Amino acid sequence: MRSYQELVERALQKQTTISRIVIEEEKTRTGRSETELVEKMKANYTVMQESVVQGMTGTWKSLSGLTGGDAALLENYRLSGKSLLGDKVNRAAARAMAVAEVNAGMGRIVAAPTAGSCGVLPGVLLTVNESLCREDDAVVAALFTAAGIGMVIAERASVSGAEGGCQAEIGAAAAMSAAAAVELAGGTPEQTAHASAMALKSFLGLVCDPVAGLVEVPCVKRNASAAVIALTAAEMALAGIKSAIPLDEVIDAMASIGRNMPCSLKETAQGGLAVTPAAEKLRERLVPCQP
Repeated sequence: MRSYQELVERALQKQTTISRIVIEEEKTRTGRSETELVEKMKANYTVMQESVVQGMTGTWKSLSGLTGGDAALLENYRLSGKSLLGDKVNRAAARAMAVAEVNAGMGRIVAAPTAGSCGVLPGVLLTVNESLCREDDAVVAALFTAAGIGMVIAERASVSGAEGGCQAEIGAAAAMSAAAAVELAGGTPEQTAHASAMALKSFLGLVCDPVAGLVEVPCVKRNASAAVIALTAAEMALAGIKSAIPLDEVIDAMASIGRNMPCSLKETAQGGLAVTPAAEKLRERLVPCQP
């Protein structure tokens, strides 16, 4: 899938959803039946739900000790009634962080699109669905819309932090989540594109700078922030706000920025937050044999 605009136009011509077009594309591309594809996506959704539940217990800790327990802290703050974000947004952020903490603790997650950005999609979709009370089949369909965005980004740019910086990972996850949320909420195919574009634009230029070379800091907390931005982008699109730059062009811009980004800012732990004094102390403690 090279162009999301093409998916939108096909959906409009057939008066259907993006997810329906993506399913038809996947049937042709893989030779698998719709039943097989849907069952596989349902299995992914089940893993997402399980990882949220596991992460919210607050018991997951990474082997490094850098991350773990923050999702439960955020949830407890929400339950205190003092949340500045409000109930839904706080919950989405906590859930996104929960899944990322499960990943850091070597638990089972769905890499959507990557392990480092695995919390955004479940954090957003579970929270939106909780608000709308849709059937699980609708959520599974929305995951196909998310997958369509992810495939276009992978084709036109990259979803790898090592290749394009964190904009390619957490930005792609936010773009996928925003579009999926819009479809789940009954938005139009064009609105999924606008939501995705507005979400991805918010992450252009974001570097990949893992402290001590571990995909934990700042990655886990970026999942929470990305979930909030994805919800905001979806809300704007559903309100009728449009992105001035089409999604495909935003993706191309992200690819160009990634190519121009120095290697020190692409998951090498040689720049950005990874070389701050605090990060250097953590690296010396965790990997003392490294120069």
